[in-house]
Amino acid sequence: MVPTLYAVVRTGGKQYRVEEGALLTVATLDGEPGKEVTFGDVLLLADGDTVKDAANAKVTGEIVGHGKGEKIIVFRYKNKTRSRKRTGHRTKTTTVRITKIEA
Repeated sequence: MVPTLYAVVRTGGKQYRVEEGALLTVATLDGEPGKEVTFGDVLLLADGDTVKDAANAKVTGEIVGHGKGEKIIVFRYKNKTRSRKRTGHRTKTTTVRITKIEA
């Protein structure tokens, strides 16, 4: 088995494990498809079983497109009062293809 270089990045308040060439769906980022985006907040950098220093690491990707996530239903209910409220939303997302992980 070939050890692969991967990183853990933080964007939009969430953490993602990324590898080169992988597609990543994150909260909305500014930019048009084809534009390059850099994730500077790298938490971990690993090569197989070896963990490296992630202090100066950067992860670069290319925006593939924008879209919407799955619908989330919010249902509020109060017992004995016949009070019901049903709302929902779809979170806007951006799909990014990881192009380079720099140590």
